Amino acid sequence: MRLRYALLLLTIIGLACLSTKASAGPRRPPNIILFLVDDMGWTDGGVLGSDYYETPNIDAFAEQAMRFTNAYGHPLCSPSRASIMTGQEESRHGVLSAHGHVEPEPWGPQVYQPATPQDEYLLTKSRTYLNPDATTLAEAFLGAGYRTAHMGKWHLGLTQEHWPDQHGFEFTFHSAPDPGPPGSTYFSPHGVHPDGKPGVGHCVGNIVDGPEGEHIDDRLGTEAIKYITEHKDEPFYLNLWMYDVHGPWEAKPDLIQKFAKKEPKPDGHTNPVYGAMLKTMDDNFGRVMTALDELDIADNTIVVFFSDNGGNAKSMGASEQKRKMANPKSKTYGYTKIYNDFAGLQHPTKNLGLRGGKSDLYEGGERVPLMVRWPEHIPAGSVSDTVVNNIDLYPTLLELTDQPEPDNHILDGDSFAKVLTEGVESARRTSVSYFPYHGGGISVRDGDWKLIRRYTRRPDQYEGLVELFNLNDDLGESRNLAAEMPEKVAELSKLIDAHFEKTGGLRPTSNPDYQTRAVTSTKSKSPTQGLVPKQCRIESIAGAIRVIAQGNTPFLATAQVELEGPIFLHMLARGVDGQSGTGRVQWRTQAQSEFPASGQTVDFKISASTAWQEIAVQVPVEGRSQLLRLHIPASDGLDIRSISWKAQNGKPVQWDFSTDQ
Repeated sequence: MRLRYALLLLTIIGLACLSTKASAGPRRPPNIILFLVDDMGWTDGGVLGSDYYETPNIDAFAEQAMRFTNAYGHPLCSPSRASIMTGQEESRHGVLSAHGHVEPEPWGPQVYQPATPQDEYLLTKSRTYLNPDATTLAEAFLGAGYRTAHMGKWHLGLTQEHWPDQHGFEFTFHSAPDPGPPGSTYFSPHGVHPDGKPGVGHCVGNIVDGPEGEHIDDRLGTEAIKYITEHKDEPFYLNLWMYDVHGPWEAKPDLIQKFAKKEPKPDGHTNPVYGAMLKTMDDNFGRVMTALDELDIADNTIVVFFSDNGGNAKSMGASEQKRKMANPKSKTYGYTKIYNDFAGLQHPTKNLGLRGGKSDLYEGGERVPLMVRWPEHIPAGSVSDTVVNNIDLYPTLLELTDQPEPDNHILDGDSFAKVLTEGVESARRTSVSYFPYHGGGISVRDGDWKLIRRYTRRPDQYEGLVELFNLNDDLGESRNLAAEMPEKVAELSKLIDAHFEKTGGLRPTSNPDYQTRAVTSTKSKSPTQGLVPKQCRIESIAGAIRVIAQGNTPFLATAQVELEGPIFLHMLARGVDGQSGTGRVQWRTQAQSEFPASGQTVDFKISASTAWQEIAVQVPVEGRSQLLRLHIPASDGLDIRSISWKAQNGKPVQWDFSTDQ
């Protein structure tokens, strides 16, 4: 009897609750916070795979959100930000490089960049600001009754007519020019002026200096919490676009000291300055998430955590540091000196497991962290392998908030709302990135396959004009399969053609004034000069050399490769008579008087085949290399057609035996 009475009582209470909810009317539309980090790499966080960087707030957020492992941005910031704000491909909106701080030109049809007779192709010139007629994501939400705000980096237009307040944001906390933090420093004072023409040495905007030494991302966190508190009772859309972890490479001294005391793994992240910058960003992300909890609006707020492009794995090399420290009185001297004292000559971060970084069409430049949280709607702690792109955020946020797509505005992106709320696998598995700058081109990922089509020949950086990779088997993009799989190249090339047809973008075309450079060769030196055989001998064969073992540890030694690490070895080779085997690379730096008794080796494998194989090895040299040893399989030896040693900076060192015989 008691059980029956209890069940009846629970039924009455449940009906009363439903009646109360019904009488309360429809639920208020959810708030939206788009938290964008500048240059954060795919593995730059604890939950993302780093055992050195400390991101407790991001890690906690991942336990409450859906995390995407195949999310893509553009290799540089301005194009990626333009795609987020418009939901359009770069080839449509035309912002193709980080030119958001460049003097604007009148709007008009897309045109080609200036070319010389040495340029094989005519390439599209990047726009420097958003199309004034585009309906931005902010304008879509403003029209739906949302309050809108933008705080932090914009980099989508230098002058006032192209600032965020002209694109649907009611409130802004922003200044220009803004490729990095205001006044090119993370610490107050920033010297932002309230008016005038923005340009070098004259930063203009509404960012007001705080206490001396205040970190700009701390200030962004404070301003964001203030705005959220003031608008907690009405739906809002907030762009919170942080300045970290972009250059200049400044960080809080106490955090640098903290990370400098850690014992990093040599093959992991090791940069204390970058770690300190990342920690400040994470601290402020945590402050904002805590504010949502304290204001009791976290459950009705969609939070997107995203990065605009891959991690910076190129800056702060030896030549850059030397240039910045040339004048002890310069603005750049102080932070560069600190960077050198604590980080040495290493680059800001390492995109562990991926090739390349920011400004590259390889995965290290495009693949980024993405997490989305909406309590009770998106499964907490879930992970999706769905391929998503920055252009997909626009339609996704509209669908999640039951907003219609705007009239007279084309959206190239596809909503992944049902992936978030229902776990439905998205039918879209293609991601395209057009980047005709810095030796770039266009990349297309379709399922496990990725094709990169180049329009500039740079043999010291990549092989030929076409690269094909299977990301399922080769996430590090070390083996170019283009020559072996012409049918797959042709298949993915059709997607590139379709992309330009769809977007109406100005596609690259052959330069009618192109003149092939005259190539001169000399036979004055031996093709193997600089390679010293140890416990082996070198023989010439047709279009290659043959290295034959004569001892237990045969290797080719060279002192010709003096490069700042990490170093990349690319070699065309095969086992003698098609035999398989394992070789290895061993190194010694200029700071070492001898090779260590163990360690400092990286293996590479030769498959059983008579076909030439492209061997790609990342050699994690720390500092500048002095001696390198290329150990060959001791059993049958190795045929080698070419050897190339290269680094992010510095002239590559190469041997080509294919035409010297």
